[in-house]
Amino acid sequence: MAAALAVACLSATVVVGQSAIDVGPFSSAAPGGAFPVGWRELDFPKIPRHTRYEMVKEASEVVIRAISDGSASALVRPIRIDAKAYPVITWRWKVENLIAKADSHTKAGDDYPARVYVTFEYDAKKLGFLERAQFEAARLFYGEYPPTAAIDYIWDSREPVGTIIPNAYSSRSKMVVVESGAGKVGRWVTEERNLLEDYRSAFGDDPPLTSAVAIMTDSDNTGEAATAWYGDIAFEAKPPATP
Repeated sequence: MAAALAVACLSATVVVGQSAIDVGPFSSAAPGGAFPVGWRELDFPKIPRHTRYEMVKEASEVVIRAISDGSASALVRPIRIDAKAYPVITWRWKVENLIAKADSHTKAGDDYPARVYVTFEYDAKKLGFLERAQFEAARLFYGEYPPTAAIDYIWDSREPVGTIIPNAYSSRSKMVVVESGAGKVGRWVTEERNLLEDYRSAFGDDPPLTSAVAIMTDSDNTGEAATAWYGDIAFEAKPPATP
């Protein structure tokens, strides 16, 4: 799944010279209407049932509602951002329930009521020989290199907040636990993460440009059901250094 998401995040637009970047301006959309410009649904060929994403009005604001019933698919926006210039990512989300059989360490349990993905462009310097060969093969097949890495912010069932976990499907995707357990289920939660520092902690290096941002609610591996809501997503410029 992580690889399919990565390949779908090619040909992103470069964004520079702003104090903040409204990556997911969902509140500007109309209930029942189209997704904001640049956002599109991404289905995975080997997964027959797809999560339903729709614009809805929730507590006087338009957000995205995601409904998964033994299903998986994502909503993605290709976009190139320099995380060293815009290190802070913010968003709001709410989940209706946890996934009882979820287990972030196994493929069978790799389901989450809510995720926010950030993928990063291909960078040969960050790969070993065999990995470079795999990326070259992907370029020949798809016409472009897939992203090198991904940070996957998750709402987990039990792992402590701040834990970084390699994804069960791909060692190049690292999951960062942002919320855990049922304590905030049913409530809107505002998140702020330093993507630059999270990438450094996960991969031990500075990141290349991002290639895309995505949201996903999935329950295909466990066969359970989950519902989540996603508010606006933004990147913010690095604050000036203190004199």
